[in-house]
Amino acid sequence: MNTSALNTIYNHYLPMYVKKGTSAYDTHKKSELRGIYNSIVKLNKESPLYLIKQNKENQEYAVSIKEGARDLRNTIASLGGRDQDAMLSKKTAFSSNEEIAVAKYIGDGQETEEVPSFEIEVTALASEQVNTGNFLPSSDKFLSPGTYSFDVGVNNLNYEFQFNVNADDTNRDIQDRLSRLINNAGVGINATILEDADQNSSLRLTSQNTGTTNGSGLLFTVSDDQTSKTSGSVAFLGIGIPTRLASDSSFSLNGVERHTASNQFTVEKMYEITLKGISPTEGQTSTIGLKTDTESLTENISQLASGYNEFLRAASEFTQTQQRAGSLVSELKGISTDYKNSLDSIGLTFGENGYIEVNETHLKEAAESDDAQELLSTVKDFTASLYRKTNQVSINPMNYVDKTIVAYKNPGKNFASPYVTSSYSGMMFNSYC
Repeated sequence: MNTSALNTIYNHYLPMYVKKGTSAYDTHKKSELRGIYNSIVKLNKESPLYLIKQNKENQEYAVSIKEGARDLRNTIASLGGRDQDAMLSKKTAFSSNEEIAVAKYIGDGQETEEVPSFEIEVTALASEQVNTGNFLPSSDKFLSPGTYSFDVGVNNLNYEFQFNVNADDTNRDIQDRLSRLINNAGVGINATILEDADQNSSLRLTSQNTGTTNGSGLLFTVSDDQTSKTSGSVAFLGIGIPTRLASDSSFSLNGVERHTASNQFTVEKMYEITLKGISPTEGQTSTIGLKTDTESLTENISQLASGYNEFLRAASEFTQTQQRAGSLVSELKGISTDYKNSLDSIGLTFGENGYIEVNETHLKEAAESDDAQELLSTVKDFTASLYRKTNQVSINPMNYVDKTIVAYKNPGKNFASPYVTSSYSGMMFNSYC
C-alpha cells in the first residue's frame, strides 16, 4: 500500500470535517499498543463479513467520527489522565491579564515542591517576515502570456513555483492564482491579497514562523534570477523584497529579561505561555499562577462538557444520511441518561438535543460542599464511561457505518480476519489506486 498516498487522502478529509492536529496523548506505551492490538484481533475474529458502499459520504463520516472520538478521548486524558482515579484532577493555570499573556499548566501534578507563580512583562512580540508586493490595477493586463516560474527558499530548502498567464488574465487573476498555489503547497508561507481604495491589489507573503534564525530575520527568499521558466514575475509583482523582517519576542520574568523566537514557550516545564500583546505601560505585568482546586475542577468539567458536545454534534450531523449514525448518538445519550439525575444535582444538565449545559455556580457549590467527593465521583464515572466508548469508536469506526452483512462466522470455530477493521483506511484508498 502506498502510505504517502493514503496520508494525502486522509489529510484531505481531516481538515474539512474534524480538528487537525496531534497531542502527547496520541503516543502510547507498549502495553497500551498491545491492548489495542488484542482488541482488534478479537473484533476481527468475531465480526461477520460485510460489504461497505464505496462513496464519499461514507468516507467523510468514518473520518469524522473516528477523529471526533480521538479528540474527546484526548480531552479526557488531558484533564488528569486515563485512569479513573486521576480523571479531572488536572491543575489549571491563570493569567491576571490575558491581553498580555495566557497560561496553560503542563506539569504532571507530581511536583514535590509548590508550583511557583511569577510576573511577566512584554515589551515586544515575535513577528513574521512579510513581503508585501506592488499594488497593481486589479483589472489591467500587464504580464505577457506564457509560462513563468520563481524560486522560494525556506529553511535551506528550495521550491520552484510555475504558473501560466493567459491572454485574458488580469493582474488580480494572476495574484489569486499564485495565492492559491502558495497556500496549497504548504511550504511555510501564507499568501493573501490586499486591496486599496483605488481598486489596486497586492500579493502579500507572510512566513508561518517567527523570530530570527542565525541572527537574521530573513526566513524566506523569493527570486527568479535562475529559474527554469520565464522570469520577470517577481519584479513585476514586487514580492522579492522583504517589507518587514522577522523578529524575536522580548519580555521579562520576575524582572529578568528574556527573548524567544516564538510567542509561545514553556517555563520550568510547568507552564506553557502564549504572548498576546505588549504591556500598555512600562512596569505593567501579568501574574501567572495556579487556580484553586475548586476553580481547576470547575474548568476541567466545563472542558469535558465541551468535548462531549462536540463529539455528539459531529455524530448528529450525519443522522440524515447514515442510519448507523443514529445508533452512535443513541449510545452517547444512553450513557448520559444513566448519570442524568446525579449530574443534574451538581449543575450539569442535558438539553433536549442531548448537549450538556454547565451551571458553574451550582458546580462550584457542589465542589465546595462537605460531600464533594461523593457528588463528584459520579462525574468521574460518567467520564470513564465516555472514555471507554471513545476507545471503542476509535478502534472500529466501521461499526457505525452503513453496511451489508454477507455472512456470519461459525462461533468458536473461526480465525481472526486481519482486515475487518482495516476497511476504514482501505475504503478511502481503493478509489485512488
